[in-house]
Amino acid sequence: MGRSQSLPRGSSGSDGQVDDSGCRILHVDMDAFFVSVEVRRDPSLRGRPVVVGGTGPRGVVSSASYEARAFGVRSAMPTARARRLCPQAVYIQPVHGAYSEVSAAVMNIFRDVTPLVEPLSLDEAFLDVGGAQRLLGSPSRIGQLIRERVRDEQQITCSVGVATTKFVAKLASTLCKPDGLQVVPANGVLEFLHPLPVSALWGVGDRTQEQLTRLGLSTVGDLARLPLAVLRRSVGEALSAHLHALAWGRDPRAVVPDTADKSIGAEETFDVDQTDSETIHRELLRLSEKTAARLRSTGQMGRTVVIKVRFADFSTVNRSRTLQSPTDGTQEIYDTARRLYVGLSATMPIRLVGVRVEGIGPASAVARQPTLGEPDRGWAEADRAVDAAIRKFGSGAVRPAALVRPTDRGERNGQKGPKGAYGEGSGQL
Repeated sequence: MGRSQSLPRGSSGSDGQVDDSGCRILHVDMDAFFVSVEVRRDPSLRGRPVVVGGTGPRGVVSSASYEARAFGVRSAMPTARARRLCPQAVYIQPVHGAYSEVSAAVMNIFRDVTPLVEPLSLDEAFLDVGGAQRLLGSPSRIGQLIRERVRDEQQITCSVGVATTKFVAKLASTLCKPDGLQVVPANGVLEFLHPLPVSALWGVGDRTQEQLTRLGLSTVGDLARLPLAVLRRSVGEALSAHLHALAWGRDPRAVVPDTADKSIGAEETFDVDQTDSETIHRELLRLSEKTAARLRSTGQMGRTVVIKVRFADFSTVNRSRTLQSPTDGTQEIYDTARRLYVGLSATMPIRLVGVRVEGIGPASAVARQPTLGEPDRGWAEADRAVDAAIRKFGSGAVRPAALVRPTDRGERNGQKGPKGAYGEGSGQL
């Protein structure tokens, strides 16, 4: 949600008494999304401080329940700091496949209302409901219907901002969290905006806020009343024009539906810098599995496999290879990623690795040419079987052998599992 997360909570407009004519833009934001999905999976977590994020020493908070936020825990905070602030919280490593599945279902609810849906992330989107009002009612009524469907069908809650522009709708949804709806009438935009802190404006980061503070500006109204020429000298031509327009409620951007992903991928920061190639190969396999699963869940394939490697000195390299035909297969993505990594001949300790697939498009548009002598069933069928098992039994029900922990394999008392479970040999999963 960015800097506007620090804004005070606003009042609800769900009673239908606010004039929402002309307010065709909705911003819908799930409340503590990752945590809400975990609570849905384990109802015993309800009402407790819960933090979802990296659980290692370099982990970062992805989502925190409102009970944890009461102790000062926030998204993007280092997990180590969150533990100091709220040691009694339940800390959960993210399981991204579960969140993607719920996100897809929520986005389908939005698209039942209007085709003009612009997802911003897994848990939020803009909607233009101008064309849906004749069938479904006023914008605030549509917002309430969305909240009810999300709660009834997905057992999570969301907050909805209703306004004339994207910027104001997003602020409104933040102000009414959690589980609220707020309408900003067309004739009440400035009354809504001007008392807010200047940090509420998109584009105001820490450095810009320092510059604005030196000018004596603390609220959006202060900035709006400042002569544009003075603002221009402080923050530059482009930013001054942008901030001045937002301060007066001007945001001409339309809702752009279904902006296609240019790439799909995942990355991981190691708790301790790594030099062990076995550990790095295992992580490349895990990231390849996650990337491939997301491609398949969204009905897409990609042709270029890219790895990202960040070393201990924070220098970063990317290597890529374009395949002969698009793929969504775990094995092919992993084999390619592993060969790219081996080709680096890295000697410096590694802090982070990532795998992504670029050049993606609909899988339905890919015509697959069978290879002479290939078996009737292979990796594609295995991937589909794994996907089906995970949908039925949950994440982790089926995993590549190389990703099973030693204790899960019965590898105790010094007995090791089979060699070549992954690596430079056959590359088998």
